[in-house]
Amino acid sequence: VGIDNYRNLVEDPVFWQALSNNAWYAVGTIPASIVIALLMAVWVNERIPGRGLLRLAYFTPTVLPMIAVANIWLFFYTPEYGLLAQLLGPFGASSHNWLGSKGTALPALMVVTVWKEAGFFMIFYLAALQSMSPHLAEAAAIEGASRWYFFRRVTFPLLMPTTLFVLVNAVINAFRLVDHIVVMTRGGPDNATALLLYYVYAIGF
Repeated sequence: VGIDNYRNLVEDPVFWQALSNNAWYAVGTIPASIVIALLMAVWVNERIPGRGLLRLAYFTPTVLPMIAVANIWLFFYTPEYGLLAQLLGPFGASSHNWLGSKGTALPALMVVTVWKEAGFFMIFYLAALQSMSPHLAEAAAIEGASRWYFFRRVTFPLLMPTTLFVLVNAVINAFRLVDHIVVMTRGGPDNATALLLYYVYAIGF
């Protein structure tokens, strides 16, 4: 029975489509989420006006339930009536079915994931930045080092343990997404958004 199931899995084109989709999904979401999270953390770590509100705004998507996030973006992507259609309409852009088009459905899901996860990863980077000694920046300023040089040679290397932790979490999240797909696309159109966990869900239930 096990051999037959394995043979059926290998011969199933939907499985290979889901595997390919998941690979592209991971490539598109993991680096973007980490880079945006790092940039946001560096920004809100500075002494800028309203940084408390900025931190709250960046972290808010993280505390929203995944089903709620999926429904919010489902409204954003709705053709003709959605937020994107309303924003792009005055500029002469024609209404587009973002989730119903095979070429844009998966990238649209990637945007949702990056929007939700970047704020979560930002918290870890912000905690790491605040744990660094302020004497490092003071010494670098005395030596005449630029802010970019200090970030590249001091800050970023010290953030490597945090980056590794965030990377592991991002990889896990990239291969366990199912909620957004169930609500937004059901794996369509033509299996363009079927990821591995959704494939398992579809086959099992």
